[in-house]
Amino acid sequence: MKHYTYTTEGTCSQAIEFDLDDEQRIHGLCFIGGCPGNTIGIAKMAEGQKAADVAGKLRGLTCGVKRTSCPDQLARALENAAQNIK
Repeated sequence: MKHYTYTTEGTCSQAIEFDLDDEQRIHGLCFIGGCPGNTIGIAKMAEGQKAADVAGKLRGLTCGVKRTSCPDQLARALENAAQNIK
């Protein structure tokens, strides 16, 4: 299991922390800051899911007039982690 911390940009959350197991499944996902109801919900839905599947579903989502969102930042964090594994 490897732990990752991703510093977000353009969102109310400041960072995202999570672990990836050997099968690239997400565990212990936690947003630092952001809207608690939304970020806790995202974390619960992502638990045990493959990082690539979650990233594919969330990439490009926006929040209001912002060009990004907490889900989009999670997708970026997961893609960043995948690049670091290779």
